[in-house]
Amino acid sequence: MINHVVLFKLKTYPDAEKKQVLEQFKNMLLGLKDKIEELKYCQVGENYELNAKSFDLALITHFDSIEDLDAYRVHPEHMKVVEFAGEIVADRAAVDFQF
Repeated sequence: MINHVVLFKLKTYPDAEKKQVLEQFKNMLLGLKDKIEELKYCQVGENYELNAKSFDLALITHFDSIEDLDAYRVHPEHMKVVEFAGEIVADRAAVDFQF
């Protein structure tokens, strides 16, 4: 199995707008589970501190193989989320590992 972990730091938003953007992004990410067959597990968590110096959102996903992860990366539904992320994300970090 492959564990794909991504951390997102959003651009600067007023608190109320940031909460709304985080909720929309979180729902989009979680919605991929029902749309992409290769995606076996999906968990999304928001940082408990709204204006943390660290990252704002964590995505943890599992795939059976690197090939399945690669299929996910280019899947049209994932690309919609990537496009949205490009509008709202200031920084991103990712790691993929076998477990």
